[in-house]
Amino acid sequence: MVKKLDRAKAREKRHQRIRNKISGTAQCPRLNVFRSSRHIYAQIIDDQNGVTLCAASSMDKAFEGNGGNKEGARKVGEMIAAAAKAKGIENVVFDRGGYLYHGRVQELADGAREGGLKF
Repeated sequence: MVKKLDRAKAREKRHQRIRNKISGTAQCPRLNVFRSSRHIYAQIIDDQNGVTLCAASSMDKAFEGNGGNKEGARKVGEMIAAAAKAKGIENVVFDRGGYLYHGRVQELADGAREGGLKF
């Protein structure tokens, strides 16, 4: 019998392993990434208080372009960095969400770094 791999379940397990090691605080919140086939989402979270401090995605009205490619991911990274700067956030810990640090996830991180976030 051939068992089919459930990719979503495997990603959730990887994400849980990562979340056991990193956590966001008020001084250094967590930059979380979620990607779907058509869009990419990023949010900065304070895990101690359980609040989302700011968020950006390719679904925002201010976003122009395609969220399913690297250019769109870089734009979302720059948007989240601008939103974080407006809230006075400079240092974050990066949570790749169980995805490989490659492609759109890496471009989002590079865009956030260009925008002034440190991680």
